[in-house]
Amino acid sequence: MPSLLRFLVVVGFLVGLIYGAIYALASYIEPTTREMTVTVPRDILTKPR
Repeated sequence: MPSLLRFLVVVGFLVGLIYGAIYALASYIEPTTREMTVTVPRDILTKPR
């Protein structure tokens, strides 16, 4: 049983580190926005008859 508890503690610690890294990236990093243009082919827009 102690090995299971040790395993769960290690997994919980790793999940906490990953969660903390994701939270830090979401909170402190501001993405740069830019304009984007996409050309859509004409045959995709027309209905098949």
